[in-house]
Amino acid sequence: MRSSVETFDIASGETRVVWQTERLVEAPNWSPDGKSLIINGDGRLYRLAFDGSDPTEIDTGFARQCNNDHGISPDGKTLAISDKTEFGKSAIYLLPAEGGTPRLVTRNLPSYWHGWSPDGQTLTYCGIRDQVFDIYTISIDGGEEWRLTHGEGRNDGPDWSPDRAWIYFNSSRTGRMQIWRVRPDGRDVQRITDSPYGDWFPHPSPDGRHLLVLSYDGEVFDHPRDLDVRLRLMDPQGGNGRVLLELFGGQGTMNVPNWSPKGDEFAFVRYRPV
Repeated sequence: MRSSVETFDIASGETRVVWQTERLVEAPNWSPDGKSLIINGDGRLYRLAFDGSDPTEIDTGFARQCNNDHGISPDGKTLAISDKTEFGKSAIYLLPAEGGTPRLVTRNLPSYWHGWSPDGQTLTYCGIRDQVFDIYTISIDGGEEWRLTHGEGRNDGPDWSPDRAWIYFNSSRTGRMQIWRVRPDGRDVQRITDSPYGDWFPHPSPDGRHLLVLSYDGEVFDHPRDLDVRLRLMDPQGGNGRVLLELFGGQGTMNVPNWSPKGDEFAFVRYRPV
């Protein structure tokens, strides 16, 4: 399988290939300074510049089984990772963005990171407790986690709105996976999409104007790789939105926040059989 890391320009509708490889790489984050992407592959994290060079590995210390749930703090100083090396289940750690020793944040496992609050003080993530998938938040200093959903279907893929008013997530509580949002204190749960697709991984743009969603065919429940999917752009308040791209992808295409700092582009991974 060939992985093609690409960007999409909202205004022009054009895609640009940043880097291609016959390795499996996933889930690009755009750095807050706009200079590079972070991707994962083979349990490692890599920094990928836009100059055509190969990516460079980020030192993650003992964490050598990183998955595709990772992201950079709003100030660009800290990297959140999800790794299972220490416990055999995914745990969330923080480390310096340039690399270093990870510090454990979540003690309840498994936990899969998905978003930073705009002030950089709180993380949101998917936690599986007694085989129930729900949305949680926790301080960057650790401590008690705050549960936002309570087993109403499968809940996953949370990400913050730039004004910190909402946490968007996908949920199967009405049958098909759709996009919902909830206040950070767990109040006022609202459904955002009512589409014929299976909608996953909502990412609000940094300027608050758009919501980017990955959509499977409606009969697909989970988020597998190697399927035809759509990247759809919609109003954060809801609605039908529009299809920007149709591509071969799914798991790994855009699991985590992937907008450019200005909100005019986003990064994604397209897969091609070799």
